[in-house]
Amino acid sequence: MRITSIDFQALSRKSLALMLTGFVALFVSFYIFLSLADDVWEDESFKLDAMVNQFIVSFNTPWLTDMMGYITETGSVPWLTVATILVVAYLVLLTDKSYWVATFLVINMLGISGLTKGLKLLFERQRPETLEQFDGTGFSFPSGHSTGAITFYGFMIYLIVISKLSKGWKWVINGFLTTWILLVALSRVFVGVHYVTDIIAGLAIGLAWLLICVTGLVLLRRR
Repeated sequence: MRITSIDFQALSRKSLALMLTGFVALFVSFYIFLSLADDVWEDESFKLDAMVNQFIVSFNTPWLTDMMGYITETGSVPWLTVATILVVAYLVLLTDKSYWVATFLVINMLGISGLTKGLKLLFERQRPETLEQFDGTGFSFPSGHSTGAITFYGFMIYLIVISKLSKGWKWVINGFLTTWILLVALSRVFVGVHYVTDIIAGLAIGLAWLLICVTGLVLLRRR
């Protein structure tokens, strides 16, 4: 397949606006991650971490921790691996989507997994607490559950956007998925295995990678 240049004149104003928004979001995501990464590299402490931890401790209860423990599992590697396999099978066998959609979902998930592991080994930030019960082992920065949640459920948001569902249902489902991404990320602080700056960094780098993958897929589908 021959790759040609993009005909920007053929794109609608809506498409151009979405592309511009995506590039801005990509830039902001990288900026946030790099800003936090620089301070973590210098082994500096964050007032935000202490403030958020104190706030959560002030109202956290055992039943809330247990509930967050169930939520945090939906961002774990086993859960997302099984979910990815099921979605890929659905896309390939039961829809009229091109194989490229399923391929980019796999690239999206494998890529963020490798990127997260590499960054953890690079920064070697220790966790606030090590708890195997909540998959709280290894290094802390960035949060793997946060990167995994935003890349997987974010890709699901993209699939809903390009689906044939009504506009109302798209808003409802994507609103739920967005909320779930944030809950999975915040759950890591509630169960005590991550700092909030780990969460913010994870969401930022995960969003950046998701945007790169989705942009690549969109441009390829336009070919």
